[in-house]
Amino acid sequence: MEALAALSTRHSIAPPFLTGPGPDEAMLARILAAGASAPDHGRLRPWRFIVIRGAARERLGEVFAEALVKRQPDAPVEALEQERSRPLRAPVVLAVVARLDPQHPKIPEIEQILSTGAAVENILLAAHAQGFGAKWLTGANAYDAHVMAALGLAANDRLAGFVHLGTVDGKPPQVPHADARDLTVEWQG
Repeated sequence: MEALAALSTRHSIAPPFLTGPGPDEAMLARILAAGASAPDHGRLRPWRFIVIRGAARERLGEVFAEALVKRQPDAPVEALEQERSRPLRAPVVLAVVARLDPQHPKIPEIEQILSTGAAVENILLAAHAQGFGAKWLTGANAYDAHVMAALGLAANDRLAGFVHLGTVDGKPPQVPHADARDLTVEWQG
């Protein structure tokens, strides 16, 4: 897919519309390589990618349920089941991590976080360019200490979220893209 077409036609696809197959090894390698080519002031490479597929998605669902119990000890059974099912809604889930150096003498933390966000966007675009649907999700699990510990994150790591990848199934709703003209001004000094 041509680059401008990928940029202008990419849409988030909700996980209920994602099914198998997910990207094969070569496709996933291209998706991750695109993520690793994000803009990166100082070549810090602050992004890390954790691939979750197969039975590991079930284990992640258990981690999500455990985290909910820690946040809400009286969580209803239905809510626990919903947490367990979250990672199962797509054949591949990527946890994207910002490995931050808050004391870096030249590169502010915000630039490291923005670089990680750019890596996620590159992942979404590479998935779309190869014919897959994807959605970047955060929510309570992306900020939960139990989830971060289970994924092996260090103290300075931040979980940018989870990217769900799969084949589009059905007709997902399409949210119209914003019109850049409505968001742009020209500064005259």
